[in-house]
Amino acid sequence: MSLKEEIRSFIERMVLESERKDLFRKPLVGFSSADNSLYTDLKDIVSPDHLHPKDILPKAQTVVSFFVPFSETVVDSNKKGPAVSYRWAESYVEANKLINQISADLVDYLKKKNIDAATIKATHNFDEKTLKSAWSHRSGAYIANMGKFGLNRMIITRAGCAGRFGTVIISANIPADNEESTEFCLYHKNGSCLKCMKSCPQNALHPDKEFDRFKCYDLLLKNADEFSHMGLCDVCGKCVVSCPFALL
Repeated sequence: MSLKEEIRSFIERMVLESERKDLFRKPLVGFSSADNSLYTDLKDIVSPDHLHPKDILPKAQTVVSFFVPFSETVVDSNKKGPAVSYRWAESYVEANKLINQISADLVDYLKKKNIDAATIKATHNFDEKTLKSAWSHRSGAYIANMGKFGLNRMIITRAGCAGRFGTVIISANIPADNEESTEFCLYHKNGSCLKCMKSCPQNALHPDKEFDRFKCYDLLLKNADEFSHMGLCDVCGKCVVSCPFALL
């Protein structure tokens, strides 16, 4: 078994055998070169403070990106009304815990093979003034050819866009995957869909304007108060579940 297959199998097993496997589906795993020029471009696209893989791991050769998709039950639960469903909030918290655990365990697994590795926590790695991340898991997934950005600013993968992403950076060289050429987002494809924009309670999405992350975050903080007993739970997801490709 190649190292690529080992890593993919490792992540799949941890998700499918997790205590809350009822919340998730089979994960996707992608690989990109740490020397891909797009990682340098993220300093202009996302933020001047966005990290390069080699800022995190100087010996970085490959970036492993993975997507943990939510189950159909979880997605359906959040489609009804303006309020965030308990199941959606629970899945957000459990997915972040699982991603952090997968990342930590994979780092340990690779170290036993004399491969250096490092990771970034699943969420809350952003500047609270600019609301921009020091590392964008979604951008890593895009560079790993796992999918393309939809109007809802989510990566739409071949498993949909409802779920959470993680990243592990490693010192071993693993060939990148082939490019995902499918354009799932119907707005980007032919202008025929604005469901995510219309479903946003904050009117934070617009096809001709920059995403208003501050409007979005105001609502996330209100929802976080409601679900504070769960821990860090700044969620909404209405733009995700309204997408025709939330599940694939």
